[in-house]
Amino acid sequence: MTESFTLSTVIPASPARIYEAWLDGREHGAFTGGKAEVEPGIGGAFTAWDGYIRGRTLDLVEGERILQSWRTTEFPTGSEDSLLELTLEETSGGTRLTLRHSGIPEGQAASYEEGWGDHYFDPMKRYFARSAPKPKSTKKAAKPKARAKAKPKTKKAKPARKAKRTASNRRPAKRAARRPARKSRRR
Repeated sequence: MTESFTLSTVIPASPARIYEAWLDGREHGAFTGGKAEVEPGIGGAFTAWDGYIRGRTLDLVEGERILQSWRTTEFPTGSEDSLLELTLEETSGGTRLTLRHSGIPEGQAASYEEGWGDHYFDPMKRYFARSAPKPKSTKKAAKPKARAKAKPKTKKAKPARKAKRTASNRRPAKRAARRPARKSRRR
């Protein structure tokens, strides 16, 4: 018996931007924080989270849908891959990403459902919010304030190097002045 679930969230980026990032190993790793490798096109293999996740891309509709076989190192031996379907719809504030995960081995769905939020959706929101273009302001930009001209810096002269002492230019050693020994005071 297998389990499944559906999750949905809004990511602050265009469908095309998310689609491209999901299928690019370098960028996939950047938004999740784990190493990822993705072979391009249908039939291409992929790994994510330093090899913890692996699978193949089964179908693509550019900017709209990604279908992949998916499994982790925690799948029981002999179990079939699960199916991961991502659909991308443009919406106010970015893209509605809907994830349908089916064919998950019994007893594992709750863990993966939580993992998608913690290790994909939340990091993706932060990643794409940083890279989103800033909206243009309707206010006129203030003129920059005039800056005082900086005084040119003058280089400080380096102290002259001392000549290395040789036998010919050594000063005679000073002799310690002989002082009378101090007498200790006894009371």
